[in-house]
Amino acid sequence: MSETGNTFKKAPKRKPEKARSVAVSAEQKQAYAEMIKEREQREEAYARHLRVNESPRR
Repeated sequence: MSETGNTFKKAPKRKPEKARSVAVSAEQKQAYAEMIKEREQREEAYARHLRVNESPRR
């Protein structure tokens, strides 16, 4: 138990990976933007119907 030399060593720092870029067509960009808008609208409509001032029930 007195040998703790390698037990609590700091891990070496890792280099961050390069981000990958993807080329997409204008139609795909538009479809993705529409999908994001629809998701935001659904989340907003969902949140509108939630109870605001009540504490969570257990």
